Amino acid sequence: MSSAPGPYPAPVGQTARRLEWSFLPPNLRAFIERKCGSPVVEAISQTSGFTPGFASVLVCADGSRHFVKAASVKAQRLFADSYREEARKLAALPPGVPSPRLLWHLDDDWVALGIEYVEGRAPHRPWRSEDLESALDALEVVADRLTPPPAGLVLDSAEDDFKPLVAMWDHVVATRPDLPHAEEAAALAAGYAEVVGGDTLVHTDIRDDNLLLDAEGKVWICDWNWPIVGAAWIDTLFTLVGPRGDGLDVESVLAARSLTRDVPAESIDRVLALLTGYFLKSADDPVPPTSPFMRDHQRWQGEVCWHWLCERRGWA
Repeated sequence: MSSAPGPYPAPVGQTARRLEWSFLPPNLRAFIERKCGSPVVEAISQTSGFTPGFASVLVCADGSRHFVKAASVKAQRLFADSYREEARKLAALPPGVPSPRLLWHLDDDWVALGIEYVEGRAPHRPWRSEDLESALDALEVVADRLTPPPAGLVLDSAEDDFKPLVAMWDHVVATRPDLPHAEEAAALAAGYAEVVGGDTLVHTDIRDDNLLLDAEGKVWICDWNWPIVGAAWIDTLFTLVGPRGDGLDVESVLAARSLTRDVPAESIDRVLALLTGYFLKSADDPVPPTSPFMRDHQRWQGEVCWHWLCERRGWA
């Protein structure tokens, strides 16, 4: 890890192995078609992301389009639970949040979500400045509309949610004994709780595959599975990891954006160190058969965070 990270190693838009429409149970397909109001004539699987649940744009005989997710409670319990949580959180989002709306929700042998279809594309990879600015504009709207979070939506705090990540540096230190400044980085990460507190709903999973840009250039934020309550600037920092790895000047972005320009440098570094430990440790976990590129993605993200942290701290 002495050299800078290379190009993003995963095939953009082709990272997930998902269930196809024809493999869903007939009764579930019939239920979905009733909700759509017309027979499905085409299912366009969304192969980005890192989960194996069904996620397709359904084209119906009447010309309408619908975005549907589904996972089996028996065979894909972890992902069914994730979709159930996403439905709970989508239903609580107030008007004005740049997110597709939840239209209907099934919770039975399968968990299925009907979500508003948005005609759009993912940000370009490598990232481009104009796409990044649009994404950060959307995050400023989120911070404005979701501070405080919707009443009645119970969420973990950033302090509690991030706590397990601190110990991941133990693995990094043990498996990379020649990594310079690892102990200093681990100490930085250990102080995360002092800087991540806040009263904003934080998405925590802003990546190019969770964003859509419509024809007007507006960004829609998808996949609200893992929000927490914390500092309003956390999502902006997380979003900048991919663009940093793709060669954009993200330090100038931090200095210019309203959510980050007044955040102390030490606070940014603590969370960046926490992210580094998480990604580098997770990259060493077994490769999930349904997500063959997840560890490549995490390893690259970890290296990007590490080199960014070293540059910010002045570590050789």
